[in-house]
Amino acid sequence: MSTAVAVVLLLAVVVYAVFGGADFGAGFWDLTAGGPQRGERPRDVIEHSIGPVWEANHVWLIFIFVILWTSFPEAYASITLTLFVPLTIAALGIVLRGASFAFRKAVVDMRYRRAFGAAFAVSSVLVPYCMGAIAGGIASGRVPAGGQAGDPVQSWINPTSVLGGVLAVAAAAYLAAVYLVWDARRLDAEMAEYFRRRAVAAAAGVGVIGLVGIFVLAGDASYLFDGLTSRALPLVILSALCGLGALVLLVRNAPRGARLLAVIAVASVIVGWGVAQWPYLLPESLTFSAAAAPGGTQAAVLVVVLLAGAIVVPGFVLLFVLHQKGLLPEEGVEDRPAVERG
Repeated sequence: MSTAVAVVLLLAVVVYAVFGGADFGAGFWDLTAGGPQRGERPRDVIEHSIGPVWEANHVWLIFIFVILWTSFPEAYASITLTLFVPLTIAALGIVLRGASFAFRKAVVDMRYRRAFGAAFAVSSVLVPYCMGAIAGGIASGRVPAGGQAGDPVQSWINPTSVLGGVLAVAAAAYLAAVYLVWDARRLDAEMAEYFRRRAVAAAAGVGVIGLVGIFVLAGDASYLFDGLTSRALPLVILSALCGLGALVLLVRNAPRGARLLAVIAVASVIVGWGVAQWPYLLPESLTFSAAAAPGGTQAAVLVVVLLAGAIVVPGFVLLFVLHQKGLLPEEGVEDRPAVERG
């Protein structure tokens, strides 16, 4: 039963990365869009694209923590005690990002909109970096078993965590750019080309980071590296092929197919991480079966997951369908020139 719950947990991570990660990636492109005049049109596309769905995507993060806490309490204790610094930074970043995005659309004065916009963009990069660093700390075996606290600094400031953080930011930016190419076609056709070029650049960047990561993992996370080059190798190859295919389609200006391949490429990397790390939740110190809560608890969790899926998933599907068809109401206020005040 612990295997079934572990699969649910991994799938939740994939869903959050594919949807929530793209939201964070949109913030990266907001950050790099340039000044108020130069970046106005790309930011308009970004705001229209993520505005109706950005809050909903964090449901999956809550789901991940609840599953981990109830089904694998020992690992949850070890992870939170050891990695409380990046977890706290990520939590504060999510709150700051959400508040800034909401207030930026609600205030009228341009100066305040710039301040909130900057906070939104910076936190959109900081949060995925911390998430990737957390994954790197776990994958490299720096979180001890037994509900004990590990080193609060080296657990997330180390080669694998830096790799994980940078890769998370790059992958989020890549997904966001691919999604924005499609959205821009119905919002601002000229911006589709703008984001297409950035999607191609981000795809190349993710590829380079992945190649460098091979050497980092070989020297700093040997168990994960061995798993990725053996039992998880088909998933690694699938990710590389889908990433290459998405890049070719982006170059040929075929965003629909590129979007699907980009999602598969990112999802394959995450699933490959889970397969490579199996059967350990905390590599070489705590397996999923050893960390599992009693069978009754796990059975209850699976029942709740099925009920939640039946209740929540249709709502998500409806939300995204309405969003893609442009049937959701607009939010915020119209811009007005900044008023100088003494």
